[in-house]
Amino acid sequence: MKKSKAFIVLILLLVVGCSSAPPQANPELKKEEKKEETKERNEKLAFWDGQRKGTNFMNSKSLPENYDAAKEQNIEFIRLAPDKWAKDSDFLFNDKPDANPDKDFLIGNADKYEGIVEEDFSELKADLDAAEARGSKVVLTVLSLPGDRWRQFNNYKNDDRIWKDFSYHEQAAVFWRDLASRLKDHPAVIGYNLINEPHPETAAGFHDFWTQDYSEWYSSVENTPADLNLLYETIVTAIRTVDSKTPIIVNSGLYATPWAFKYLKPIEDENVLYAFHMYEPYELTSQNKKKGLTYEYPGTIKVGEDKTEKAFNKEALKEFLEPVAQWAKEHNIPANRIVAEEFGTNRLVKGADQYMADLISIFDDFGWHWAFYAFREDTWDGMDYELGNKPPTWEYWQAIEKGEQPPRTVVDNPIWGVLKKGLERKE
Repeated sequence: MKKSKAFIVLILLLVVGCSSAPPQANPELKKEEKKEETKERNEKLAFWDGQRKGTNFMNSKSLPENYDAAKEQNIEFIRLAPDKWAKDSDFLFNDKPDANPDKDFLIGNADKYEGIVEEDFSELKADLDAAEARGSKVVLTVLSLPGDRWRQFNNYKNDDRIWKDFSYHEQAAVFWRDLASRLKDHPAVIGYNLINEPHPETAAGFHDFWTQDYSEWYSSVENTPADLNLLYETIVTAIRTVDSKTPIIVNSGLYATPWAFKYLKPIEDENVLYAFHMYEPYELTSQNKKKGLTYEYPGTIKVGEDKTEKAFNKEALKEFLEPVAQWAKEHNIPANRIVAEEFGTNRLVKGADQYMADLISIFDDFGWHWAFYAFREDTWDGMDYELGNKPPTWEYWQAIEKGEQPPRTVVDNPIWGVLKKGLERKE
């Protein structure tokens, strides 16, 4: 049976051992202080009133200097995933399946949340302070939650416990409540993105949106731990007990695919935005030298488990994104509450520049916010677009090994030219 919000909040406030109870409202709060609180809340949300264009920082360590570089490129917000800091780049380049991290960043251990790790929080806050000092705005996301450890830190296997046990929903909510209580007044933070690319489908028999029906699948998991909407309701309710002003961003299911919007339920909170990721057709965008570079854009690509041939061009990409537009229309969600928060392709794919240009044009036509993946990525050169469409030089790898910024000066760089044009501020 679905829990009521009041019951969920009561459970959270009675949790023992995770953290202290949230601060109580002060009945003597002065009118001036209330006005200031309302002003701050409006300013946080007002950031999203006009279309915003950003990028993703998903590096293996905190790199404050990248905020300077992003600012120079007119990047208006950064989507930051600090979970990767739990291990250095040596781990991320390690293909050994038994290479596990000693702990999970911020949450301590995904097996059981018992409070924020202070050392990790200090590192995160220092990074956010650096962002603020440089005038950058940050959407904070996480790759792991209790019962949902990031696949790459979990022997390359999905951790689906959160989709099978409501206790992990409650632990995730307490974690986000704890984090929000500490960051609610941080001026750089303009969004909490609750979990990166959730995928309850992988725990419940759904994995190919090309051939399977979402309505039938969702009806089989609704009101169970695999119900993504219930997880979001639980976490949002917990956050709002300590932070009423910071916008919250939620991803659609099956790794944030646009098609999973079909079962996403709008949240009764005016400060919520809805996000998707776009790497489709994945058979095209994930190509690399090891896999081979068979496909180009535009072109015909075999997709899904049955390898159906489909022609992909700008019109086909727009059709793929139609579930998002249709969902927003049905639920009266304005364009400035939709975020294409990750999109990209391996830069070595023939036609990569046109693929990126077409997506940006579609996002702009819809009026959605967008953030490309990624800026100055230090764990995968395939999406470091400042490198152009050529393999990295030995100087690049030498700099990476030393923990330095590699050279990125490329004279003829069509794909970065597309991004620079897209990021131009239009008065």
